[in-house]
Amino acid sequence: MRRAVDDYGMIRPEDHIAVGISGGKDSLTLLAGLAELRRFYPVPFTLSAITVDMGFPGSDYTPIAEFCRMLDVEYRVVATDIAEVVFNVRKEQNPCSLCARMRRGVLHGTAKEMGCTSVALGHHFDDVVETFMLNLFFEGRLGCFSPVTYLSNRDLHLIRPLIYAKEKDVSYFARRAELPVMTSLCPKDKHTERENMKNLLSDLERKRPGLRHRIFHALTEGKIDGFHPTGRLPE
Repeated sequence: MRRAVDDYGMIRPEDHIAVGISGGKDSLTLLAGLAELRRFYPVPFTLSAITVDMGFPGSDYTPIAEFCRMLDVEYRVVATDIAEVVFNVRKEQNPCSLCARMRRGVLHGTAKEMGCTSVALGHHFDDVVETFMLNLFFEGRLGCFSPVTYLSNRDLHLIRPLIYAKEKDVSYFARRAELPVMTSLCPKDKHTERENMKNLLSDLERKRPGLRHRIFHALTEGKIDGFHPTGRLPE
């Protein structure tokens, strides 16, 4: 994570970073890592955490709130009716896109209300490769999310400090650190095209070891969507 932050100049002096917390292993690992980095990183920054509560019955964020208290991180849970809108009102057959847009809107708006300058998201190495391949297969284009994105309409930077961390390492850390990982309550969890792509890449990796690394390297060599380490924020 430190290398990714340095390579892409993700943290600026006196940044106030909001970590988007879904309750999954990725976002909690990111929060734990940034909280530790805050202790010794030469560029001073402050840290908060935000959860967008989708409105699924049975959601309990108490363990995460306690974890944030232990880390001395301000934590805010924002109640929404996104699940009701997506699944019952709109009855979306492919709900992920609409759900993601609605969650992003709430997350970014809350970050601005809290005085944050950046939002950190828990996308890791495998997410990078899967997103690239999904764009290639389903949209016919070479593209991915960017390590750093500036939202001019919000005056916020989106940063992804875990892009060098493989999912298996994130899972290992989450278990060893006993992070308060929540089980997803979304009915579409594990039933998406992303999950299918994950399985396809796993099959291909068994036949061609190192495939994911070569795809990631191609992204960087092609300077696609900002995947080209410069050590500074994009203009």
